[in-house]
Amino acid sequence: AVANTPFDTRASEFAGDLTVWLRENAEDNSEQMDRLKRNLRRARVQELTPRQRQVLAMYFDQGKNMAQIAGELGLNRSTVSRTLVRAKNRLYRCLRYGF
Repeated sequence: AVANTPFDTRASEFAGDLTVWLRENAEDNSEQMDRLKRNLRRARVQELTPRQRQVLAMYFDQGKNMAQIAGELGLNRSTVSRTLVRAKNRLYRCLRYGF
């Protein structure tokens, strides 16, 4: 009986309408995203150790997993994991406080 109510037949349409409305009325954040990307590139160069840069590039840019990175660099997988965590934390702190 509840499934036959007009509200239920409109529910999925309402979600779609809301999505369209939000997309049309949302603020453009492309300027902030561009600034964030610039700062991220700069922080990767200036704030990370050479090992952190290397591991971060292999993981995110080259799409390698931790086991592959560990094998190529002759490190333990746990060392790669800790290096990634430290690099991400350092970048987060830099970007959070306006680099």
